[in-house]
This record gives sequence, C-alpha cells and structure tokens, in this order.
Amino acid sequence: MFYRPQDGHGLPHNPFNAIVAPRPIGWISSRGADGRDNLAPYSFFNAVAYVPPQVMFASTSAKPDRDGTKDSVAQIRETGVFCVNIVEYAMRGAMNATSAGLEAGTDEFAHAGLEKAECESVNCARVAAGPAALECRMTQIVRLKGAANWLVLGEVTGVHLRDDCVVDGRFDVTAFQPLSRLGYRDYARVAEVFEMTRPDD
Repeated sequence: MFYRPQDGHGLPHNPFNAIVAPRPIGWISSRGADGRDNLAPYSFFNAVAYVPPQVMFASTSAKPDRDGTKDSVAQIRETGVFCVNIVEYAMRGAMNATSAGLEAGTDEFAHAGLEKAECESVNCARVAAGPAALECRMTQIVRLKGAANWLVLGEVTGVHLRDDCVVDGRFDVTAFQPLSRLGYRDYARVAEVFEMTRPDD
C-alpha cells in the first residue's frame, strides 16, 4: 500500500501515529501567569540534545477557550517555563485522566488525584511521585504548518530522579516501566531491556 497524505489513506483510522511508534510521553506541567497549574500528556515528545540538555514537544490541536492552541502552550507563552514529567505504567490511569479537554483554569493534578510538588529551578509544579521530572526554560515556540500545530523547545535546568529508580548508579527504567504511546488508543510499557555494545565503544 502507498498513499499520499494529501489524498487520504482510505483506512478507517489514520496509520501515521502507529507507524512512528513507540513514542515517549511527555507529561507536561505548566503554570499560567495567574498562578493556575496545568498537566497534560503529549506523545509528540522527545529529548533532542545532550549539552545543554534540551527537549521538545508538539501540541497539535486547539481548545475553544484558548487562542488557537491548548492550555500548555498558552501558559508556557506567558511564563516561559514548564516541566516534563515521565509517565510510569503505574500512573497510566492518572495520565489518561489528564488528557481530558477540561476548561481552562482547571487543575488537572486535582482532577487526576495527583500530589504536586514545586520545582526547584523554575516556577512550576511537577508530579510529586513521578519517576523523573525535567524542569525546563522555554527556548523557542515554533509555529508548524497546520491549523494548530506548535513546537515547544526547552532547555533542562533541573532534573528530579526518584530514589528507587537509581540502581547501581544508573537511572533504571525497569524499576518503573515507562509508558509509551503507539497508534490509535494503544500504549505499551517497557518491561524488557537489553544492551548492545557499539562498534566504537
């Protein structure tokens, strides 16, 4: 099968998200200029550089009560900071609850029954019990082609690691099983890890 996206795929559901998979989930927390907290998952997310450490996420839809975007991007525009919370399998229900299109100003931490903690290097909340969190200062917001597509880039200014996830001096993903997004409504958890030595090691 071959199709050109502009012509449509002819399938019951768009296969694009299922092709680029698995994708890590950036559970983005932000705080607006009014001091209200927001938490939402984004599967168009990744780390993009080591030194200095940098991450990105993309928001690809809009809410009627936000000007052409969603709460996360709107608040990051206002304050210039955000936090990436890493999602573990055990928190899948809470993560899913925060994906609801709630009214602007609703505290998704409270909606999902999550305890929040204050970040150290930025004025933002984070998921207190998460396995890891990356505090970030926004470096760029880029308008992408499409009606409501925005790319947010940030420099990591602080890192939280949950103590039980540091094993023998390494951040051990098997200690918490990261949740990843596949296509459609499908998800996966990392439950098996293997190592390969690179040719130039």
